Amino acid sequence: MTVMKRVRDMTVATLNDRLEKSEDPVRVIDQFLWTTHQEITQSEGLQRQYAAHTDSLYRQWKDAEQWADKREQQAVTALKAGEENIAKLALQDKVIHDERAGRYRQLYEQSKTELDDLEQLLQELRNEYRLVYDRRQFYVARMESLRLQQRLNARFTPGGADTSQMFRKIDDRLTDIELETRSLRDLRRMGQETLLHAGEVVKNTIERELEELKRKLQQGG
Repeated sequence: MTVMKRVRDMTVATLNDRLEKSEDPVRVIDQFLWTTHQEITQSEGLQRQYAAHTDSLYRQWKDAEQWADKREQQAVTALKAGEENIAKLALQDKVIHDERAGRYRQLYEQSKTELDDLEQLLQELRNEYRLVYDRRQFYVARMESLRLQQRLNARFTPGGADTSQMFRKIDDRLTDIELETRSLRDLRRMGQETLLHAGEVVKNTIERELEELKRKLQQGG
């Protein structure tokens, strides 16, 4: 595992922890996506450089092999012509190109392995970006649901407007008014009855007084 890979794993491992501690998960995810996007961009640039370098090493390797094969053919031709010294010179040059081909092949294989690792890491970064982006969209939708639920709860809380309670209060008020009106009416009626009763008492008193005067007159006469 390369250093780049180890660092990347550490970065991913801290994402969930940061999400759990944050009150704004979308902001944390946006920061992570921005960092990941930067890493993808840098990795793509490095991948292009590695690909070009690996391709150059491959050409150097194959070029050295071709020169080695060519020198070997020249050595064979020289031997057939009885030119042993020329054959030795050709073989000497062949050995040089064989060594050169071996060195470039080793560099190529190393570079190719690193290029494969980089391409794998790049693919993981892209997959991870898409995965985290999908999670972001989910969090956005979830937060919108919570916001709408809060508005719904604020609109229909127990302490909010209650139509049945409102009409019950109106009914109670009307009942109070009716009782008050009835009480006033009863008081007026009682007043009238009292006046009538008082009138009867006065009338009776006058009648008694009249009878008393009549008796006095009779006795005096």
